[in-house]
Amino acid sequence: MDDKTIRDHITELIATEHELRTKLGRGEISAPDEHAQLREAEVQLDRLWDLLRQRQARREFAQDPADASERSAAIVENYRE
Repeated sequence: MDDKTIRDHITELIATEHELRTKLGRGEISAPDEHAQLREAEVQLDRLWDLLRQRQARREFAQDPADASERSAAIVENYRE
């Protein structure tokens, strides 16, 4: 997956977050459903941002960004800064 594809997917997920919040505000979706779907989108966003950062770091250190790989949700979500 190249940087543009990753960024496009990030943009789509952000739009999904906005759509879910709008649906909740209109009463088109229940709060538990909105929360579950939002959490799923947030986890996927975290994984994509992590992949993008890996690619940028590899580029910075003259390594092939294509060798970066998407990490599992368990790894990305439990990472401490």
